[in-house]
Amino acid sequence: MAMIPNQLPRLAADPTGRSLGLDLPPGALTGPADAPYLWSGHGAAGPATWSALRPAARTAGLLPVLLGGDWSLDRWELMPERMSDPSDHEADEVLAGFWDANASDEIPGSAGWPGLAPAQPCDADPDRTAATVAEMLTEPGFWLADARPALVPARRSADIPAVIGWTGPLNHENDVARLCAVLRSWEDRFGARVVALTFDQLVVSVASPPGTVEEAEALAAEHFAFCPDNVTHDHDSLRTYARKALLDTPVWTFWWD
Repeated sequence: MAMIPNQLPRLAADPTGRSLGLDLPPGALTGPADAPYLWSGHGAAGPATWSALRPAARTAGLLPVLLGGDWSLDRWELMPERMSDPSDHEADEVLAGFWDANASDEIPGSAGWPGLAPAQPCDADPDRTAATVAEMLTEPGFWLADARPALVPARRSADIPAVIGWTGPLNHENDVARLCAVLRSWEDRFGARVVALTFDQLVVSVASPPGTVEEAEALAAEHFAFCPDNVTHDHDSLRTYARKALLDTPVWTFWWD
């Protein structure tokens, strides 16, 4: 997969990242010594860490993400070498294929793939929204309070799962780059950013979520195709999911069984 110039190897000799204009806490690199694909901190991020890492995008081409959950990275089964390039895929085609494979069984009487939902006007800064969501999720008492900070050499936030070879959706899709193509489309249409990953969960901030029931219902079909378990495990219909999980909601969470 095409990647930007990787600055992570410089952290082997300069763990604080000062040569890159950074001030990193203690951490470790993951991947080959000459081409690591992930830096992650040893300790919990805390609410202020995301904003502290944001300059890494400008100075080093490294994008922030939070890594949560109880499992250490050596149990995540990261496989970047098996992933294709998100640019090789079209979001509409990817989602249409998933819809055709799942909707007839899980949504009785469902019609054919309805197509992509319209883009939403975006007045908010998507990166600022991501920072706000990250700060909220890492506040004491929230479910990502113990998440660790990480940096990834990615061109777009949407590409982070493919760059590190994340296998969280393995039971749904083996090549996460196909899902990253959808994330790219959500970046463009809704100001989405990948904020956090656990072993099997993906958390996305949304600067411009649907503001009406009609807009939310149009988007619900995409979410079902992207992650059917989100709908079938906790909601009785796409309409219920749209109203409870999408309407004016700046955080989208996905979990694959």
